[in-house]
Amino acid sequence: MLIRIRPGWQMPERLATPESVYLNRRAVLGAMALPGLVVAANRNPEFTLDRPITPEWAATSFNNYYEFSTDKQAVRKLAQNFKPRPWTLEVKGHCAKPRTWGIEELEREMPVEERLYRHRCVEAWAMAVPWLGFPLAELLRRAEPTAKARFVRFVSVKRPEEMPGMQFSGNYPWPYYEGLRLDEAMNPLAFLATGLYGKVLPNQNGAPLRAVLPWKYGFKSAKAIVSIELVEKRPDTFWNTAVPREYGFHANVDPAKPHPRWSQAVEQLLPNMERVATQAYNGYGKWVAALYNGSEI
Repeated sequence: MLIRIRPGWQMPERLATPESVYLNRRAVLGAMALPGLVVAANRNPEFTLDRPITPEWAATSFNNYYEFSTDKQAVRKLAQNFKPRPWTLEVKGHCAKPRTWGIEELEREMPVEERLYRHRCVEAWAMAVPWLGFPLAELLRRAEPTAKARFVRFVSVKRPEEMPGMQFSGNYPWPYYEGLRLDEAMNPLAFLATGLYGKVLPNQNGAPLRAVLPWKYGFKSAKAIVSIELVEKRPDTFWNTAVPREYGFHANVDPAKPHPRWSQAVEQLLPNMERVATQAYNGYGKWVAALYNGSEI
């Protein structure tokens, strides 16, 4: 599948950030609703890249987010009326300590760090992003999964009045929902992002909380998450429900397994759409290959 950038696509205006936000991390985290706010976090040196970081303007203005639009270059503008604060995340299901978290609580209590990850879309475009957030396992451990917990189900917010794509894509089974096996969710790579490029997560990138699973195709990374449920049976997922022939449950990056309508052997890097060979598990095999028997990639 060949992705083309619309002619005239240009870098959006940058938001100026007050110098004072650099001075006090606790104050910063308590005020994360401000657009463009800088967030202090140490970079985890374990995760490095084999390619340059994608320019911020490209990663924040070319977005797959059908809740707003199927036009990737329109999402940024259409998402500006979305309200990511106040926000709560409910963690429930087969766990000893179910809890509802406020987003500010998560930002204060979780070990926020920066990670450089490759991101690969099933549509064959890719980027390299400095995400801010914390390991999904840290949240799940606090919930204390019971022996019945075998899978994790994510549910995204449903606000058609703020998300116009929902109004024009009525045949989709909104709200968005996704799932992982528990061992996948507990893998060190699985990440919940609250920011990117050293700033609070923009609306168009999934604010205020999204999953980041760098060895899987991007549609596995639920955005604007409101619920995480520990369940016993494998949950249905949005795209597998909508188009079961094209989207499976595991969705691991596999260059040898084509999408029914296009190859996955190469990918195009934002913003210049340079074509490079796709790596198995998006290059993260040393972390995740042992989770699978070879038939799930």
